[in-house]
Amino acid sequence: MTKAASGAETYPNVGRVLVVIPTYNEAENIRVITDRLRKAVPAAYVLVADDNSPDGTGAIADELAAADDHIKVLHREGKQGLGAAYLAGFAWAREHDYDVVVEMDADGSHAPEELPKLLDALANADLVLGSRWVPGGKVVNWPAHRFAISRIGNFYVRTAIGVPVKDITGGYRAFRMAVLDKIELDSVASQGYCFQIDLAWRALKQGFRVVELPITFAERERGASKMSSNIVREALWRTTIWGVQARAAAVRRKLTGRPAD
Repeated sequence: MTKAASGAETYPNVGRVLVVIPTYNEAENIRVITDRLRKAVPAAYVLVADDNSPDGTGAIADELAAADDHIKVLHREGKQGLGAAYLAGFAWAREHDYDVVVEMDADGSHAPEELPKLLDALANADLVLGSRWVPGGKVVNWPAHRFAISRIGNFYVRTAIGVPVKDITGGYRAFRMAVLDKIELDSVASQGYCFQIDLAWRALKQGFRVVELPITFAERERGASKMSSNIVREALWRTTIWGVQARAAAVRRKLTGRPAD
């Protein structure tokens, strides 16, 4: 690993990397995941975006940051959702001149040991998606209903909005900052699965190079899952609206002869 002129470490051919880890009641997991991440990619910096966790996750993160200058903490006022936490993390990354931002769950479902291959893939991509549903990808210890929701949901999204992505709801991904600068983050209001769909679709519509790499997704071993039926309903509802709007826009362009935006 090398160092930038500022003295910050950089990842080869990528630059300064910030891994954003949103947390809410992840006291059982935050030490483990940051330790694994620091060992897997020593040059990466970590931003724990904590939504004022009642279980003391934020205080633990502060302890970790005090002992390691590669770990930072963003304390937020309360539970505002995954999408809002990531947007705050993206803004922090921009303010501190990072070149790449990575989304990663705190619960260990995204293996830090797979991060190097996502970063290496940025040599020929602008956005790299860790995918459970491309050849080589898999899930471990998932109940049947979670498997069905993800497979059916991803198929529905591909059909509704016409994207060539097998796992557009996945949350393990690496963005070049140019992508985040271009896709109008101020207008993003979606959460959960829908947040991930929204950002990937925006990147594709802007013409960025989006690639999928196989990952192994493991169900959390400690703590409670944040996935709920409301998250699934939001994704289905918003995706349906986006699909209808996209098809209506395509019809208008055909009738008027206007090129795509």
